[in-house]
Amino acid sequence: MRRILPFAAALLLAGCASRPEQPAQVQTPAAPVKKELSADLIGASAGDLIRAFGTPALQIREGSGLKLQFRSRACILDAYLYPSQQGGAEQVTYVDARTSSGSPTDGAQCALSLSQR
Repeated sequence: MRRILPFAAALLLAGCASRPEQPAQVQTPAAPVKKELSADLIGASAGDLIRAFGTPALQIREGSGLKLQFRSRACILDAYLYPSQQGGAEQVTYVDARTSSGSPTDGAQCALSLSQR
């Protein structure tokens, strides 16, 4: 019984203790929506890309598709073009932007650096 008495007293005192205050919840504003690079370039032709970014650093024919690579000091942009379903001209279906070390980068900033060359 003597062993239980100190534990019971500690539990009673713990029940009387006030709760620590919770930090106020701060609402963070939503991040601004970035315009997606791929949305701007999807459907573009090889000619459109060359007019926008200059001569590609690399052109690779892969089956019925074409990969065009554009480079600047800031980044590397790969654009993948495939014929439309109706058998028309090749159009961009996917775009990828990265730094020269291979890390993903903001596509819009990459396109801007390419167009300013």
